[in-house]
Amino acid sequence: MLILVFVIGAALGVIGGFFGARQYMKRYLADNPPISEDMMRQMMMQMGQKPSEKKLNQMMSSMKAQSKKAAKSK
Repeated sequence: MLILVFVIGAALGVIGGFFGARQYMKRYLADNPPISEDMMRQMMMQMGQKPSEKKLNQMMSSMKAQSKKAAKSK
């Protein structure tokens, strides 16, 4: 009986931990996108483009809108 309670408790802990960590990572990535403006600027410079602030802001806002749209559709 004691072993059964332990196994059920461990299974519930693993399942709860998985979903808790998943929710935390979704929130973290929404608040801190993996690509920053500095990274975007360096990528554009490597491709031979001179990045303007307007263009960087447009790209970042479109990336944020796309990630919100993807999160909403799931």
